[in-house]
Amino acid sequence: MASRVMDRRQLDELDSMWKAPGLVPTLVAVMAAFGGWSLLMPVIPQAILDDGGGTSLAGAYTGVFMAATVLTQTQTPRVCRRLGYGMTMLISGLFLGLPTILHIFGTDAALVLMIAVLRGMGFGALTVAESALIAELVPLKFLGKASGVLGVAVGLSELIFLPLGLIIADKTGSYTPVYILGAVISLVGSVMALFIPKIKPAPKEGKGGNEDVGDPVPGSAATQPSPVEHVATWKLVAIPALAICTIAMGFGGISAFLAPAAREVDAVSGAIVAGLALSVLGGAQMVFRYFAGIYADRKSEAGILLIPALISGFIGLLMMSGVVLFDLSAWLLLVAAIFYGAGFGIVQNEALLLMFARLPRDRTAEASAFWNMSFDSGTGIGSFVLGAVAAAALRPYPAVFAFAAALLAVGLIGAVLDRIIGKHRVAEYQNTRATLRRLGDAVKRHTPEAAVRVARPAKNAVTRLTVRDRKKK
Repeated sequence: MASRVMDRRQLDELDSMWKAPGLVPTLVAVMAAFGGWSLLMPVIPQAILDDGGGTSLAGAYTGVFMAATVLTQTQTPRVCRRLGYGMTMLISGLFLGLPTILHIFGTDAALVLMIAVLRGMGFGALTVAESALIAELVPLKFLGKASGVLGVAVGLSELIFLPLGLIIADKTGSYTPVYILGAVISLVGSVMALFIPKIKPAPKEGKGGNEDVGDPVPGSAATQPSPVEHVATWKLVAIPALAICTIAMGFGGISAFLAPAAREVDAVSGAIVAGLALSVLGGAQMVFRYFAGIYADRKSEAGILLIPALISGFIGLLMMSGVVLFDLSAWLLLVAAIFYGAGFGIVQNEALLLMFARLPRDRTAEASAFWNMSFDSGTGIGSFVLGAVAAAALRPYPAVFAFAAALLAVGLIGAVLDRIIGKHRVAEYQNTRATLRRLGDAVKRHTPEAAVRVARPAKNAVTRLTVRDRKKK
């Protein structure tokens, strides 16, 4: 039932990413995972409150769910390597879908939190496996576009299902139909896993990190030089992780405080403006993430748009703060939402592509895990920190958005420094001059074994004084 597996050479000969076996089922599985998540995200806390539960339990459900999600994401690459992507997605879909039915039996704290843990585990594993699988399935020359399409699938799913759960509960007068629908939607992802090629992440070849990074295809966003040996993973992903984490912190604040901020500015139409602004933000996020992927493929490089995107997000947050602080027209929040949504969408795509480019191909699952953990932890930390800012400030909402802009500025500064330093960074491997320097140091220490070990990477080396300064074709 699974699609046939193509090797990398066969994939790269495809003239369209849509011809890649398993891509469409994977995208359907992505929509199912985020559909099952977003359908119930606003419903469960509301059901707890309606059933007499406290706000602390309602908040704890979301917190426990996200904690289980992030913790599971740390181990998902190992699971994918052992079981394969398809089996990981199948089992994760069951974890996300089946426990949902248990909500029918009540909102007791122990039951609710147990369900949150199980569903969080399923959601965490699904998000990592699906985005990593996209990179394995499509030709490298279409990786940027595929990442953009992934963002569109997520965005459309959230756009459809976020309001749907509350609408169904309101129309039927019961949450039971929502629970059943949430379970069914999530289980669709498990069914789609049966149509995905049976592939696993490539096994690691040693602790030193000397993994086979494969041969990038000319004209792809993956043609940037990849670090190859003895480079700590955190160093490779730190900048894109910081970028997505800091801009996601702002999203956590917007999700929680945009609606009351809009009502403070305009008591009459504030609620309408807030709803429209969130929709505009989501739409801009989808559209700009997609076109950022196409641009990355066209330029054969990831990360070009990272700094402009962070600046756009920074402007959007400052505009939100200014509108509320100076009591300007609430409709200006729509303009701010466009700036922030555009930046947020582009950063999502650029950060993921940078992680794919900087990590070896046998660590695609790790790249996906780092991206998802950075995104989810940024959203959660942002909600917590910005909530504390709102509680302490005299003017809560301007302070929240201004502080979110300051947090985003940290990611922007990191990206700028990375761009500047990257232009002058010396590659320690595949660099004759650096290899000879290290070889001389080993000889001085009178350790022949060390000299042989240092010299080995110089085989077939090409003198390359910088990692990123390549001549434009």
